[in-house]
Amino acid sequence: MTTLAKNISNLLNKNSQTISIAESSTGGLISAHLLGVPGASSYFIGGSIIYTRIAQKAFLNINDIQMKDLRASTKKYALLNANQVRKLTGSTWGISETGASGPTGNRYGDNPGHSCIAIAGPVEKTITIETKDNDRANNMREFSVATLKLLIESIETYNEKSLVNN
Repeated sequence: MTTLAKNISNLLNKNSQTISIAESSTGGLISAHLLGVPGASSYFIGGSIIYTRIAQKAFLNINDIQMKDLRASTKKYALLNANQVRKLTGSTWGISETGASGPTGNRYGDNPGHSCIAIAGPVEKTITIETKDNDRANNMREFSVATLKLLIESIETYNEKSLVNN
């Protein structure tokens, strides 16, 4: 993950871009890897662990109307959180991860190893991953790696579009 985080640092600094994060089942692991790169303060605005609806209301200011017909651990929910953390912090990119790290599934019926990840910004991307593993620590790592890879893919897609338009 260190190599991925360094690549992200280089991409963000090259473009003078910033990020904010709302993560859940990774428990801060994504933020920890990004902050482990020297100079992270040049691009990392902030992050929160949105583990409950109470945290979502308190840190992301998402009300019940915005949550109508939504539940956690879905792409739509992840994208809502990513857009909201981006909006509230004024960052270029908003990142969100939500899922069930294990050893059991979540209360919505998702199996352990299920995660939905969203990137909001100049490019929006969402993915769902299923590790089919009930090892909590392993799933947290896998979800974090998938998130960092999706962020790199999003930034590179934006950079390619920018080159074409210039």
